[in-house]
This record gives sequence, structure tokens and C-alpha cells, in this order.
Amino acid sequence: MGAHQYDEGHTVAGWTGFGIATVGTAVAGVEVCTVSAALIGGGLGIVLVAVLVAWALHLTGWGKLPGRRDRAQWGMRVRDPLARAGHARCVGCRPAGRGRPAEEHTDEERAVALRESASVLVGETAG
Repeated sequence: MGAHQYDEGHTVAGWTGFGIATVGTAVAGVEVCTVSAALIGGGLGIVLVAVLVAWALHLTGWGKLPGRRDRAQWGMRVRDPLARAGHARCVGCRPAGRGRPAEEHTDEERAVALRESASVLVGETAG
């Protein structure tokens, strides 16, 4: 079988958000059992922190859009070089004022992205 061409969710932003949200839902779930409205709100507050942390990491290049990417971009330790310009049709980039269409990226931005994706750490694998 050939390797898949997609890299879904293997990002620092995704896993960090997931970890924090898991703690928040666990806190809220335990507090539902103990019937403590204040602490349920605390657990939901932790989930909100998870969303904000994942969003901030996405905007700094540690989160990538799902779909096809060059294999050099699959590693978790590889930042997304086009994050500053924003991703086309990205729900996370729009509130930050980013997210122009992909065809609007300049040739220079694409060249920089290609150079940065080629400088993957030695020994980095996708799986």
C-alpha cells in the first residue's frame, strides 16, 4: 500500500489544545458528579483556555490546515511558513484578520515556504 497524502491534526497546536481540553472536561465531569456549579464553570473555563491556546499556537505557525501538504511539512516540529499571511478559508485565521485566498500568496512567499519546508530536522519522520 502506498503512503497517504494527507496529514490530519499532527500539530503542536492540535495536541496542546486537546490535552488542555481533556483536563477541562475531566474537571467539569467530576464536578457534575459532586454538584458544584462553581467548579463546573471552572472546568468549562479550562476548556475555553484550551481553545485560546490552540488558536494562538495556530496563528504562530504551530497549527496547519488539514489536507494535502508536502511530506516535508508533516512533522510536528515543522512550523507552517505561511501562517503569518493566513490560510485560505481558515476559521481560525479570519478572527485575527488573516486568511486571504491561496492564489493571493506571492511567488516570494511560496519560495520562502518551500525553503523553510526543506530545512526539516534530520531524522524527522511523519509517522
